[in-house]
Amino acid sequence: MTRTPSPTRPRTRARARAALLCAALLAVTVQTSAAAPAFAGGPGRPDGSDCVRTARPLDGEAREVLSITRKAKAELHLKSVELKVTSGGREVLTDALGESMTGVPAQPDMHFRAGSVAFSYVGTALLQLVQEGKVRLDDTVERWLPTLPKANQITLRMLATNTTGLHDYVTDPAFLAELEAHPFRQWTPNQLLAYPYSHPFWYKPGTNWSYSHANYVLLIQALEKITGTRIDKFLRERVTGPLGLDNTRNNFTPDIPRPVLHAFTSERGLYEESTFWNPSWTTAPGAVITTHVCDLARSAAAIGSGELLSHRSYRTLLNPGTVGLGHATATCPATICLEQTEARHFGLGVIVINGWVLQNPSFSGYAAIQAYLPSDRLAIAVNATKTKDTPDGNMAEVVAQRIAAALAPQAPLAIG
Repeated sequence: MTRTPSPTRPRTRARARAALLCAALLAVTVQTSAAAPAFAGGPGRPDGSDCVRTARPLDGEAREVLSITRKAKAELHLKSVELKVTSGGREVLTDALGESMTGVPAQPDMHFRAGSVAFSYVGTALLQLVQEGKVRLDDTVERWLPTLPKANQITLRMLATNTTGLHDYVTDPAFLAELEAHPFRQWTPNQLLAYPYSHPFWYKPGTNWSYSHANYVLLIQALEKITGTRIDKFLRERVTGPLGLDNTRNNFTPDIPRPVLHAFTSERGLYEESTFWNPSWTTAPGAVITTHVCDLARSAAAIGSGELLSHRSYRTLLNPGTVGLGHATATCPATICLEQTEARHFGLGVIVINGWVLQNPSFSGYAAIQAYLPSDRLAIAVNATKTKDTPDGNMAEVVAQRIAAALAPQAPLAIG
């Protein structure tokens, strides 16, 4: 949904446009740990994890989802696919196909980087503050972000909805060159913000729409000032704690909690492991999260249904005023200022497509999606990793699209 061109090499360009936003695409493969055709796997892990393969005999719906996923893994040349699908709060299927590393089977409870999923938590927590009368969405931010250019014109709503006009550092050629050359570099917010600050605004704040990671770096800084609480603690108190997302957590270092699903990529021209590339560039410190697929499915349903919000706030989450924005101007091309329609638009930390509420992180060899269809109470969570032959783009989206087409054909999950 939010693809933006870049003058860099195709592989790097794919990383840039996929890094925490929006894309779309099943030859049968053998599931590495399926016990028998009637089951999705064997017993749980000995460490007591509650995120395990479905052990009951599979019904027709679960069999269909498993077949689709197996075909997708083979056709897209994926190294691994983890998935969990629920309907009406009932588990349809939890499974993992392929390998984490050579000879190491993927398991559903393996942790991976979840990138922009954190933005859906930030958006929900912001709306909670609005509900409580602590801030208004249309408060300008100069009191909290005095060094931000045009701070007296930019509101919390504009930061949360990507309507400030700030450039996106993730599509800046200078930033991309540095990131590609030094994937283990630790980035600070000031270093990241220096890139958009070096460019003029695309448009007058609030008058158009364009995606920028800088907006959420700044919004997180503002929320820390407003609440007096570090963002990781704030999100734990407000979102991940109440939802029981115990395996979704911030990391201040490139480490990932065990067990780890390893990632690989050809972004720099050579197929290489990228599991522990430094993710500090993805957003502000304290909101750089990892998760597993069971938490991701719970997250999809909770955020997508507005479980933590009032009905009014939930309506704002889904459309905070972005519908109708997004148009090319003399200073902003149509590839940047993308049209926001009722069917396809950015909400407040979430993406809305044909009724689906989703987030779709993809960077450094990891690709995932959490998607929820409120009308069907259908949640789809997928994470995928790559082989050297995997196509560019977020292939977890492709798997999710095909599952959605089978389970909810009336509501296409048409991301690309």
